[in-house]
Amino acid sequence: MNSDAMVVDAGARSSEGASVGPEGSMVTVPEDGVVAAPVHTPVAGTRRAAEDVERSVRRLSLMRNAQAFDRERLGYRVAKRAFDIAFSALVIAVGIVPSAVLCAAIAIESPGCPLYRQRRVGRIGADGRPREFTMWKFRSMVKGADKMKDALMASNEVEGPMFKMRDDPRVTRIGRFIRRHSIDEFPQFLNVLLGDMSVVGPRPPLPEEVAEYDEWAMQRLAVKPGLTGPWQVGGRSDVDFDDMVRLDLGYIARRGVMTDLKLILQTVAVVFTGKGAA
Repeated sequence: MNSDAMVVDAGARSSEGASVGPEGSMVTVPEDGVVAAPVHTPVAGTRRAAEDVERSVRRLSLMRNAQAFDRERLGYRVAKRAFDIAFSALVIAVGIVPSAVLCAAIAIESPGCPLYRQRRVGRIGADGRPREFTMWKFRSMVKGADKMKDALMASNEVEGPMFKMRDDPRVTRIGRFIRRHSIDEFPQFLNVLLGDMSVVGPRPPLPEEVAEYDEWAMQRLAVKPGLTGPWQVGGRSDVDFDDMVRLDLGYIARRGVMTDLKLILQTVAVVFTGKGAA
């Protein structure tokens, strides 16, 4: 060993268990004298860590297959994005004045910002982590409604990682009307214009809901979320979580220009009738 080698021994340690590292830095030395490698090694150090990695890979495997299938449909995805931009811009332009009137009415009935924002999951990134975005709505509940949710979980009427309650006490009078006719979702056309969402697709879930997804449910995150989709026209609050996933996966498997246009027309009918609203 030459004089330039770094040797960690008892004489190099301080009374607090530290030694002099490269360039004079202090390195904490465990009692057994072993210094941890200053690099991240690509191995699972424990059996539990290995099981966690295996579970994570298995949870994403089916979704990755669906993503690969959808990625090959370049022409459809280009046409879909062009439609999203044109349609959302038109709707925003037409609805901006009625939206201002509705905002005033919401603020009068329930003090606070008439718009409500919430973090939602869009898609799963290449690193396996959820990609979140801020989703906008017209506020249909009293201010601070999110803090009241835990106390109402026992009244959840939907099985699975999703919360729905038909007579939710947090909903205001105006909120009940705009929720019934899906008017509260109108600000999400801005999300569509920005590229966070599409006009048609699976509804974006909450991060805490995604944390409970198994590999089957994760498949619904293979495509960009939408403002409307098969769940909205298939019953909304009358449909449980498993049925919602089945509807979304059916859409992903057969989605196309004609399927999207059909769902948009069906959504218009649901908006007027309020069918299936909570």
